[in-house]
Amino acid sequence: MGKMFLVPVQISTAGALAVRTGRLPTGERVGLAFTSESAICQTLGPSQQWIRLAARALADMLAPLGVEQITIDPGRGRR
Repeated sequence: MGKMFLVPVQISTAGALAVRTGRLPTGERVGLAFTSESAICQTLGPSQQWIRLAARALADMLAPLGVEQITIDPGRGRR
């Protein structure tokens, strides 16, 4: 099945999910993926909602948006 990640999402009032993306310092959009609940909470806060997705499924969801890169555990090492 491939590596599974926690992926941050936004939920609309109608219940639709949208995968959140980030931006590199260059302005390029990237997918966000986390390896643990503690990693996602430390980076985006404890109230961040997320879903589990396989890496391939996340890449497939981001491709139509023109997002080709996925950053895993963004913010790790920043203090």
